[in-house]
Amino acid sequence: MQIHIIAVGERMPEWVQAGYAEYAKRLPHECRLTLHEVPAGKRTKNADLVRLTSAEGARQLAAIPAGSRVVALDRSGRELDTQTLAVRIAKQLGTGKDLALLVGGPEGLAPECLAAAHEHWSLSKLTFAHPVVRVVLAEQLYRAWSILKNLPYHR
Repeated sequence: MQIHIIAVGERMPEWVQAGYAEYAKRLPHECRLTLHEVPAGKRTKNADLVRLTSAEGARQLAAIPAGSRVVALDRSGRELDTQTLAVRIAKQLGTGKDLALLVGGPEGLAPECLAAAHEHWSLSKLTFAHPVVRVVLAEQLYRAWSILKNLPYHR
């Protein structure tokens, strides 16, 4: 199984890239984590944010690998604790199908992405800057993996 994070935005700060890379490299080949960055629309003073978000969503949907289970990360989604996330990852591993996690841009996910998702998850009731989500998500996926393998990382 491969986990695909399909996120809006390119050229993240070095600390975001380093944080994501640290956890992605810890995951084994059988649960490989791959980041797909889709270009964000240009936000200007008079930008049509609905149109921009919809265009970003279309790019995200086009990046989803065929046959993947799609999860939208959205503040109104279901909050999962780490143990439940581990159970979800184990269940998905059992299917042999890839998992695609959609991360929106500054305005969140396009309605088309929310409609296409099999599930909606929330990382927290807190609002995170969208670059931070990449690091938090990668760390939580690694933590869930460590629970499944009884590694000491999760205490």
